[in-house]
Amino acid sequence: MCGRFALHTPRSRVAARYFDLQLPVGDVHARYNITPGTQITAVLATPETPVSFAFSHWGFRPPWAKDDAPTPINIRAEKAATSPYFRSAFAHRRCLVPANGWYEWRRTESGKQPYYITLKDPADRDEVVFFAGLWEPAGEGAETCCAILTEPVSAPIAFIHDRQPVVLDPECRWSWLDPGISDRETLRRVARRLDPERLVAYPVSTRVNRPANDDPGLVEPIADTGDPGA
Repeated sequence: MCGRFALHTPRSRVAARYFDLQLPVGDVHARYNITPGTQITAVLATPETPVSFAFSHWGFRPPWAKDDAPTPINIRAEKAATSPYFRSAFAHRRCLVPANGWYEWRRTESGKQPYYITLKDPADRDEVVFFAGLWEPAGEGAETCCAILTEPVSAPIAFIHDRQPVVLDPECRWSWLDPGISDRETLRRVARRLDPERLVAYPVSTRVNRPANDDPGLVEPIADTGDPGA
């Protein structure tokens, strides 16, 4: 799953490095504890605009849904293409959510221990990871709403949780965003995953449990707990 993540690389840097976009995209302060129900950065494409950066409400609800309809923050990739709630967005309104890393909680004898999952070497090839997401036009307070796709966890971090966000290889970013690609099998073929061996997971402070805490210390590793992979 993905219920918390961090983005401290400026939006303008992500736009320039990955999309050759030099226009102002609205940089905001670094965020180390991004929570559901807030405005997050989503990279979108439409037939009229090849790529744009939006502030999107993290909580998905199609415009036709009733006010009391669910607003999931995560969508199981296994059903995104077939569920009536998501299939139109899967075919035509896919997005990318940039992040420096995300948090997952591992059950231990002493309680839930948060871990931070991020790139092993962010200075190597990439600075951020891209979550695969779906978006819809939204009502008052936000131009769009979105959710992040999830899938069964990859082996290197399976000791933490049984699911993870769909993390795409940046090389397939244009194909994933392309609204002209709507065929389910084609999308499955072009949506290449980031090599999980490029990721590292380590335990962090339980301070991240409180949404009010939002500072660089949240992504700093704490003493090794002895857990495998820590």
